[in-house]
Order: sequence, then C-alpha cells, then structure tokens
Amino acid sequence: MIVNKVAESGIITLDLAAYVPADEDIVVFDLKPFLFREMILKEKDYRAALQSHDWAQYAGKNVAVLCSADAIIPVWAYMLAASYLQPTATYVYMGSASELKKELLLRNINAIDTNEYADKRVVIKGCGDTPIPDSAYLAITQHLRPVVKSLMYGEPCSTVPVYKRQQAVK
Repeated sequence: MIVNKVAESGIITLDLAAYVPADEDIVVFDLKPFLFREMILKEKDYRAALQSHDWAQYAGKNVAVLCSADAIIPVWAYMLAASYLQPTATYVYMGSASELKKELLLRNINAIDTNEYADKRVVIKGCGDTPIPDSAYLAITQHLRPVVKSLMYGEPCSTVPVYKRQQAVK
C-alpha cells in the first residue's frame, strides 16, 4: 500500500496568488490630460475639468492616481482628484498601477485571519504562474510567525524551513 505522507502530515499550503488583486479591479487616473500643454496645471481649468469628468467609471475600482507627464504637480491637485474619487472608488492610491497592486496584495495578506493557522505547520507556496513580489513573502512571514507551529517555503514535498516554534522547557 502506498502512503501519502505529505497528505497525512497536516501541513497547510498557503498560495499567495489567491491574495493578488485582479488586474481589471485596478484603473489609473492620470493627471496628464488635465494639464495645459501637458506641462502646466491651471487651477481654474483643472477644477472645471474635474467637475465635468465621468467619475462613475471608477465605481468599485481601485484607482492609482499619478501624472505621467514630466510636470510639477502641486499636492493639492492630487488631493482634489482624491476628493472626487473617494465616494465611488473602492480604494485610492498615489502611485502606479503596479505599485497599487503590490499595496493591495500586502493589505490582503495583513487581513488574513491567523486563527485558522494557529499551531499549524504552514507552507507558503513558492512556485506558480502568478508573480509574487518578495515583499509579500516577508509580510506573510511577519503575519503568521506569531501563531504557527512552523513556517516553510516551497511545496509540501520539498520545503525550506523558515521558522519552527521552540518547545517550552519544563
């Protein structure tokens, strides 16, 4: 009889790809089209353009706010854009779409309920089709280390030990 020792080990595999936000949930709000000659922000024109902008397109989306033009943008311009986005967007972030995706991944990791991993042996899946930033592995280690019995990286059949709780000396 063949025995699957991996299945009987009680190891829980956690795939961080499950916490990566979908690309279609992230959109960019670029200030470049609101600039005069793609260089200068005119307050009166900017305010008028924001008032007439279709904000419904950002409903339920995570929005990365940036300016792709090489222009000096005053801080209040980003604040003003955020004030229009906040009522409809799910989340508003200052930076690129890829930076926002990373931020959302880290937020999702930090929202993981650690109770289901308490006193368990956990393997953080290391290979997959979805690219995972290194910062996510650091974040999941910090998040789970206080509660797990052991933390490993890789696949259940071939793991790299990361952390093992020491037994209390009696």
